[in-house]
Amino acid sequence: MSEATLAWRHFRLERRMFWRNPTAAFFSFVLPLLFLGLFGAIAAGDPEQLEIIVPGIAGLSVMATTFNALAHQMTFLRDAGVLKRMHGSPLPGGAYLAGVLGSAATNAAVQIVLVVLAGRFAFDLGWPANWLVLVVFLVLGVACFASLGVAFSYVIPNFDAAPAYTNIVFLPVIFISGVFYDVDNVPAFLRDIADALPLVHVIDGFSAAFVTGAGLDSLLSDLAVVGLWTAFGVWYAIRGFRWDVGGG
Repeated sequence: MSEATLAWRHFRLERRMFWRNPTAAFFSFVLPLLFLGLFGAIAAGDPEQLEIIVPGIAGLSVMATTFNALAHQMTFLRDAGVLKRMHGSPLPGGAYLAGVLGSAATNAAVQIVLVVLAGRFAFDLGWPANWLVLVVFLVLGVACFASLGVAFSYVIPNFDAAPAYTNIVFLPVIFISGVFYDVDNVPAFLRDIADALPLVHVIDGFSAAFVTGAGLDSLLSDLAVVGLWTAFGVWYAIRGFRWDVGGG
């Protein structure tokens, strides 16, 4: 049996396991949509504010379903000895990791579909103005935050500490990156920090896709920053990966 077939089978197993965990499903799907509903209701009647919130929630959704989810999952799998057992099984390591990462990517894609539908039918924003930009930044955002999530799991000492470690990164990043408001209105030093991080650039891409219709040629700096973070995440995720213990 080919490694691609094994990866597909493990992907299907990951999907079944995901839906058997209501808590994971809630935080992956319901919580971002809850934010969208609450802040969208507050901004009802203000199209300019909605044009900030919808792309912002799209960026938050991608980060939550990849960075947060994989940092938690990889820490749990390591602590529970699942990775070590899988390494000793006939399933190739590449097929196993492809199934895990593919499941996280699927969650992100489904979340973006839900945000698109909510923007169109709940907030009357219309369909995305540039579908190509939407797909490109979805793929690049998933690759970036997924690799960073796996890499970040190496610094988490144990699964009990995972929520604290991920939230100390996730919460500040979403608040300085313009998820809920125009990032240009934050103090300059916070804007500088946000500009050095990938989320604000993913949101810029989604804003172009949802609102302005700007092409990829006007988003080269955003692509470059997210690409650099992706390269770093992939490098460190590969360099530090261990089947039995955390990396370093």
